[in-house]
Amino acid sequence: MEEFLAIPNGTKVAHTFTSDEAARRLKLLRDHMAQEKLEAVLFTSIHNINYFSDFLYCAFGRNYGLVVTPDRAVTISANIDGGQPHRRSVDENLVYTDWKKDNFFRAVQNEVGPCQRVGVEFDHLTLQNHRKLTDALPGAAFFDVGMPTMQMRMVKSKEEIELIRHGAQIGDIGGAHCVEAIGENVPEYEVALHATRAMIREIAKRFPHGELMDTWTWFQSGLNTDGAHNPVTSRRVQKGDILSLNCFPMIAGYYTALERTLFLDHASDRHLELWEINCKVHRRGLELIKPGVRCCDIALELNEIYREHDLLDRRTFGYGHSFGTLSHYYGREAGLELREDIETVLEPNMVVSMEPMIMLPEGMEGAGGYREHDILVIHENGAENITKFPFGPEHNIVSA
Repeated sequence: MEEFLAIPNGTKVAHTFTSDEAARRLKLLRDHMAQEKLEAVLFTSIHNINYFSDFLYCAFGRNYGLVVTPDRAVTISANIDGGQPHRRSVDENLVYTDWKKDNFFRAVQNEVGPCQRVGVEFDHLTLQNHRKLTDALPGAAFFDVGMPTMQMRMVKSKEEIELIRHGAQIGDIGGAHCVEAIGENVPEYEVALHATRAMIREIAKRFPHGELMDTWTWFQSGLNTDGAHNPVTSRRVQKGDILSLNCFPMIAGYYTALERTLFLDHASDRHLELWEINCKVHRRGLELIKPGVRCCDIALELNEIYREHDLLDRRTFGYGHSFGTLSHYYGREAGLELREDIETVLEPNMVVSMEPMIMLPEGMEGAGGYREHDILVIHENGAENITKFPFGPEHNIVSA
């Protein structure tokens, strides 16, 4: 039986970005390859394969790849996906079969050939797969492209920014549907479902040729607000509950987010005090995001506001991060996070969030997690906030 084959089933779809945008990305990569004398690059991560080929794979325990050489770009996919990877990939596609163990690596060997210098993602390649790749390409030396490609992805094109702008708008729609569904004794999952359905329908309307996958909502209440990534539960919302609205539209592998603190019916004096402090940090953070500013300096200044209110030890994570081809289970442009240890200088066409959060545990007055989240596009002379959903006590105490 064949170890690998082509399945050109159907014609290519309308891709997420133009052919000029696809060519721009591959040129960036090939310029780096020429500079580092790399004869081929093998990507294995969801985010880089998506970024450079427009194919978003679903691993399900299988290996996927994208081999880029100076004159070809070939996605490598599992036979279980049929012709879908061919239709979605900007360039070529090769399918490996299950008839023999490790046919993925034979397909890689077929595409890479006798190259001596090969780029791989050190942050994604497991020890087991590194060994198998070494066996498949015995004459090759491996060099990291994970960090350089992350730096490429950190600066967005006009087309990427336009897609992210749509995502922010759709997140606002999801937020409105969250508020619409909130009520006394309504389970978290019902609120989340209402928002998610609205976002998926809007994505389908705006991107009729795209795949609809991975859009989700985390709506949290009471104790469940203590973590930013806590999934929904069947807990029923009660009057006076602190609530956390988290809407995440996914468009062609591009994640956007809307996150807001809310209360149902009323908030205690201490809850209001803490909420206002977090909103103060959020407002100042929005002012600080501009070209020429270091990520670490933003974090350090915002720390001082929390310190003034004796809340610095209640901060739970960094103040924001980059947006692009990433999701809750893949991707992270770690070089563009608003943290004390990141010295990256903000520049035009970067896209970052401002999302301060504090958490007070159960048993403390004002217990709960407080978080606001806006997305900003950095321009030559400042930053544009593309999130329009309001924040703060004057807007987000929901009537019972």
